[in-house]
Amino acid sequence: MLTEREEKEAGLYRPLENKIVECYLCAHRCRIGPGKRGICRVRENREGILYSLVYGKAISRNLDPIEKKPLFHFLPGTLSYSLSTVGCNFRCGFCQNQEISQAGEIGEDTVPGQALSPETIVREALSSKCRSISYTYTEPTIFFEYACDTARIAREKGLKNVFVTNGYQTPETVDKMKGLIDAANVDLKSFSEEFYRELCKAHLKPVLESIKNMYEAGIMLEVTTLIIPGHNDSLEELKKIADFLAGISVDIPWHLSRFYPHYRMQDIPPTPPETIYRAIEIGKAAGLRYLYAGNLPGSDYEDSLCPHCKKTVVSRVGYTVGNINLRGKMCAHCGQGLPFYTG
Repeated sequence: MLTEREEKEAGLYRPLENKIVECYLCAHRCRIGPGKRGICRVRENREGILYSLVYGKAISRNLDPIEKKPLFHFLPGTLSYSLSTVGCNFRCGFCQNQEISQAGEIGEDTVPGQALSPETIVREALSSKCRSISYTYTEPTIFFEYACDTARIAREKGLKNVFVTNGYQTPETVDKMKGLIDAANVDLKSFSEEFYRELCKAHLKPVLESIKNMYEAGIMLEVTTLIIPGHNDSLEELKKIADFLAGISVDIPWHLSRFYPHYRMQDIPPTPPETIYRAIEIGKAAGLRYLYAGNLPGSDYEDSLCPHCKKTVVSRVGYTVGNINLRGKMCAHCGQGLPFYTG
């Protein structure tokens, strides 16, 4: 059992001169001096050794429909045990979980969270009839050691593992995810470097690289874009995102989510529904086969249709799944192979 000041030594870092370390877990690649923490605020250099301050310290855990991640093509209609710690490597002014992701007032000796071992997480997931564990709510990359240890035990017990992520991993981290993380939903927040720099305090290029790297690593991938009026809703930008995804695979599901005023962006109005529908049409024109409207109840873009026979293979109302017309990875109507995983 880890005590308050016996946090786990981090992985994916290297020592430099004068007891400075370089963390290469995420694309910030922080150089951290002795006694200092990285941008995520939860990795600390102690005399030249980098420690994770959140290992085994869960700030939130829930049972969620997998559709809430959102993942529509991975184990549809099942529950996922959802887990997070405090901290994030982004500073998004529109964050929906800022109470825990932007926990900037973490004390020098205390990190919020309930002691929860990887073994206990897996046991609770199994007893709750979950089919997967999702590392979510905050950015799972910043609690990578905790997530990976849990994921290894989960795989041994027949559970799948999911990352809900901003996609700011390094190639080295994606390589560690390979064979361990089964599916991911990546927030591609914009196709503008300025947007990432100003609103997220990050950069666009590493996210694009991670999406490509995850796909090539065999991680089942879905992408979400929260469309914020006046910030990332231009036809030009939406087309760039659609073309980028289609250039990787036309089978990557793209979730277009409606923005509502939140956190530091209370002065921005909700996204007009017609903007979501326009984005979906742009996705179609780019050749994307699976387009979904998020935060827009009652839309015509909740169900999954077979692109070949045009019949419904998974019906949904919000996070509730109705009929699943799949036989393994095939459409039950026409027998065509489809990019779904039902287990």
